[in-house]
Amino acid sequence: MFLLKLAFVLSLLNASVLSDTQLVLSPPSIPIPDSLFGMHIHQATRGTQWPPVAFSGWRMWDTHTTWADLEPAKGQWNFSLLDQLVALAEVHHVQVLMTLAGTPTWASARPSEAPAKSPGSAAEPRDMEDWHTFVRVIASRYRGRIHEYEIWNEPNNAPFWSGKIEILAKMTNEAAKILREVDAAIVVVSPSPTKSRGTVWLDKFVEKGGADHVDVIGYHFYVGDAPPERIPPLVGEVQAVLAKHNIQKPIWCTEAGWADPKPFPQEVSAGFVARSFILAWAAGISRFYWYAWDNHEWVTLEMIERDNKTVKPTGLAYETTKRWLLGATMQGCRRDPSDTWICRLSRNGAAYWIVWREQGNTQFVIPGDWKVRKVEALSGAESNASPSQSVSIGRLPVLLQ
Repeated sequence: MFLLKLAFVLSLLNASVLSDTQLVLSPPSIPIPDSLFGMHIHQATRGTQWPPVAFSGWRMWDTHTTWADLEPAKGQWNFSLLDQLVALAEVHHVQVLMTLAGTPTWASARPSEAPAKSPGSAAEPRDMEDWHTFVRVIASRYRGRIHEYEIWNEPNNAPFWSGKIEILAKMTNEAAKILREVDAAIVVVSPSPTKSRGTVWLDKFVEKGGADHVDVIGYHFYVGDAPPERIPPLVGEVQAVLAKHNIQKPIWCTEAGWADPKPFPQEVSAGFVARSFILAWAAGISRFYWYAWDNHEWVTLEMIERDNKTVKPTGLAYETTKRWLLGATMQGCRRDPSDTWICRLSRNGAAYWIVWREQGNTQFVIPGDWKVRKVEALSGAESNASPSQSVSIGRLPVLLQ
């Protein structure tokens, strides 16, 4: 039974296991869009310098913009901070993904419940009309400015959701209806469960009809302290759940990053960033919101220094990876029997390859028919190359052109 389940998951991943060590992924056939590249910024109006690296989407989470923050008392609204954040997003031409979550204590069905954000914030509202009002007020205020809404954060994680699955399914459907009444062009993202245990929750949520009226399936592809190569199998598990219910909708990773190990080994951190985006696209994720640009308390794989302006090699790797991928068509991505990953891309008729190893270093002989003339490191450093030449590869991907 386990082997049958594994084969099913891998088939839905559009992957073929050719041996114990060889794996082939079949990426989407479209050019890689700018929208793949998302980010979290927590202190954008409180000391964090705007990132010098380009990204397309900004998810509003850990930005003090939960329902409890926006409506601290019934009918008393506080939009000052969210107004500033939305205006800042517009200045920098990034799309906001607004997460609707975090019940205010006054509206909570269990107002004394231990909080993740504030007392009662993980519970459903006592009166659903309060939820309806909140959704309608937010959508109306930011009509034409916020185009994407996610319904709740990590509902399989007790600190964020303590209610029944069918209640959140109902809340999702009702929110989707209200959002589209305000603006038919709004994109609705489902609640995003997290880690491997989230697939059980997702299965039940879909069974309850929670995905019937959303446009996108959200998920948080955290893999603990494992490397990014564990992302595609988790994507496959999510795809298996959706296929079971005959659902064909885009999958967005609305949050992922690394908080373990502590401390994080800096010599491999840039490679984790690059491999995450490469493998996410290869596995079928159409958006990936990195967590987080300026988090220093929970995150261990950090993008910037604690001064919140000096970019680390990981931040530079984000920029380099985007430059490598944007506008290219990924024609295949595979792990060969020597445990070397090779992803083939093309852009404007020219072919190039991204190559790395999950563990250790080796000498990689460039195939002669690739006609490679240049090698670019993740740092941006370039060197000349020639067909059949050997190049050193490891956990930091290199670009062969």
